[in-house]
Amino acid sequence: MSMGAYDDDEHERRERKNGSVDAAFDDDRRVYRGEMTYDAGDSAEALLDQFREMQER
Repeated sequence: MSMGAYDDDEHERRERKNGSVDAAFDDDRRVYRGEMTYDAGDSAEALLDQFREMQER
């Protein structure tokens, strides 16, 4: 078979492999314990100013 030739058997093997769904794994949600914070204090103009400063460098 030459380079780049289409292989029907390989295509069918991949289709069978990708067509099956394994639902036997544990799909329970994990409980997150911790802390999440975010800062939304900057205005859009302040963020644009910061972006312009970064572009100048």
